This record gives sequence, structure tokens and C-alpha cells, in this order.
Amino acid sequence: MIIQDGGAVSVRPVRPEELAAVAVLAAEHAAYERAGAPAADLAERLHGLLFGPGPARLRVLVAELDGGLVGYASCAPELSTWEGREYLHLDCLYVRAGVRGGGVGARLVEAVVAEARALGFGEVQWQTPEWNEGAVRFYERLGAVAKPKLRFSLGVTGD
Repeated sequence: MIIQDGGAVSVRPVRPEELAAVAVLAAEHAAYERAGAPAADLAERLHGLLFGPGPARLRVLVAELDGGLVGYASCAPELSTWEGREYLHLDCLYVRAGVRGGGVGARLVEAVVAEARALGFGEVQWQTPEWNEGAVRFYERLGAVAKPKLRFSLGVTGD
């Protein structure tokens, strides 16, 4: 366990009743990354992806300190055509400003790596904005290697 401000941090899978709190963390994360706000019904959407009918398409791990959520990581299986194998895509990793630097992010990444191993995957991949120098330093300290690439998005909704 990590000790942060006298409390112990635990990392575990999210529970359905915590999805509203994860949506708040996601909104903080989006604001931090200078992105648009998440969907207003994010908690409900996450519920469907995590606990809805059929197999879970997403995994969300939360970091809890003194009874409150202070961070989260979300990940999902992806596949690489060029490598002919699956990997775990770390979609989001966020730790609240007041607890950054205390090992919470590292614990969340460790939990994601454990998820990848449990799925039989040999790699975790993710991205971060180039300007986020603190995150880049953090990931490099973990031993991660950057692969420069631009990410594009194309909406496909109909009229």
C-alpha cells in the first residue's frame, strides 16, 4: 500500500455506484488536457460498457484514498494488424492534482499491467499530449518508450 497524507491508497475495479464519481474525474481529466467535456450521461454510458448485457468492453480501475476516489485508469483490448496480436490500450489515466507524486499513478499503471497479463497480452499502449511534460517524465521513469504519431478522429454520425 502507498501512504499518502497519512492514508492508504487502494486500487481496485470500479463499482457501479461509483460511476458518477468517475464521470467527475473524467471531466477534471478532460479539462486538464484542454479537451471538450465528456458526455453529460457519461456515468450511464460507462455502466453499459462495464456492467451491461454481454461481455464488458471496458475496464475501469479506481484509486481510493480516505473513502474518496482520487484517480482512475480505463483500458480496453485492442489489436495490432502489423504485429498480429492483441494489446491493452490504456485510454485514460488521471490522478487528482492534490495527490500526484505520491505513487498513485504508478499503482494505477501497475494494475493496468496486471490486467494485460491476466488477458494474456504482452503489451500496454497509450498516448499523452506532447505538452504534458509531467506525464512524459512519469511514463519515462516507468520505462515506457514514446512512439511519435499523430492521432486523428473522424465522426461517423448520420444526419
